[in-house]
Amino acid sequence: MGPPVEARLAEAPVEINQKWCKGCDICVAFCPKGVLARPEGGKAQVAHPEKCTRCRLCEIMCPDLAIVVVPASRSGISSCERGGDADA
Repeated sequence: MGPPVEARLAEAPVEINQKWCKGCDICVAFCPKGVLARPEGGKAQVAHPEKCTRCRLCEIMCPDLAIVVVPASRSGISSCERGGDADA
């Protein structure tokens, strides 16, 4: 048996390519759970990975394609463990 679900969820459900990110704040504004943050003058970063539901709004809205939401299957977490819907 692997690490607890919370530990696996915190393994970066969102990957941000810092070279491509221009710090526009669009991803931060669209994230419904407040997963992302951008320090003043900085670029987007994952501030609260445990809150991520993998809705992909940040990935879809990023104009620079700098964000990738890691599929739950890649991190070894089933949608049931996340408390999510298998079809969501």
